[in-house]
Amino acid sequence: MKKSDLPKIIPVFPLSNFIIFPYTTVPLNIFEPRYIDMINDSMKSNKCIGMIQPKNSSNDLTPPELHNVGCLGKITSFRETEDGRFLIELKGLIRFKTLKEIKLSKKYREYEVVFNNFYHDLDNPKEEVKFSDLELIFKDLKTLFEKRGFIINWKALEKQSLNETINALAMASPFSLEEKQVLLEAENLNIRKNKIAEILNTYTNDNFNNTTLQ
Repeated sequence: MKKSDLPKIIPVFPLSNFIIFPYTTVPLNIFEPRYIDMINDSMKSNKCIGMIQPKNSSNDLTPPELHNVGCLGKITSFRETEDGRFLIELKGLIRFKTLKEIKLSKKYREYEVVFNNFYHDLDNPKEEVKFSDLELIFKDLKTLFEKRGFIINWKALEKQSLNETINALAMASPFSLEEKQVLLEAENLNIRKNKIAEILNTYTNDNFNNTTLQ
């Protein structure tokens, strides 16, 4: 997607326990009526929705407060099931910052957003990061994943680009949501890689309790 094609107002999907990063693709099972409407509307326009984390839980009467930074994703695969659910694949494109919520009659939420600080997400820039820089991170993550019972196809991961590899590790890692939000907001790939290393240093080999990186 070109900079000129980026929407100024986007529908947002405030999904708890979930973050998408640029260069990653994730499956989603859509079943709530308001988000069925959102996907229907998106499929009729640019096929884009914004994924963003709520800061806290809420009830049906009070919409949750959202983090300021999320990731715009494009629907790359769509299938409707016999019971009316939507099975989609969403590809992360570029991060965004929310400006203000647009109050309309729609059941789902929409925000005015800006992408100014994140245009480099679209450019696949050359970073001063090599796969050799990831060897220690891979080793520590493998230990952490094994402790948590996570199964990762490491060989397939190593065949991806650095952008895809680092962002996939950030998204799939068993870190806390606060830690993943820190990774999402990291300015560039090199900083994100260093943040992963910092977070890993907060975990010990014997006790993998989540510790939020400030």
